[in-house]
Amino acid sequence: MTLTDVLDVVAGVLLLAGAVLSLIAAIGLLRFPDLLTRMHSATKPQVLGLLLVVVGLALRLRDPSATAILVLVAVFQMVTAPVASHMAGRASYRAGQVRKDLLVADELSDALPRLEENRGAP
Repeated sequence: MTLTDVLDVVAGVLLLAGAVLSLIAAIGLLRFPDLLTRMHSATKPQVLGLLLVVVGLALRLRDPSATAILVLVAVFQMVTAPVASHMAGRASYRAGQVRKDLLVADELSDALPRLEENRGAP
């Protein structure tokens, strides 16, 4: 086996692992009961799955310009997905759309003022 064959096999394994993690994230979005656990499912395995796919593509393509674009995709995904998820979770908590009976620890209730009524869509 040459180095090219080994890199192709490693790239294939990474692509399959990334696809499986993205599939698990999609199943979690459908199966989890509340907003916070769905957001966890949407960010953690999905970002890791995308990173595995990006690394697999970089190993398979072996083109510096394509690798540079893939690095940009990975960096922007790692920066935007957790921040967007955090902001959506905080906004939904303020709107009263989080099931408090499923929370193990509620550290945000002390930091936010009490709301008179629930806001947002039901």
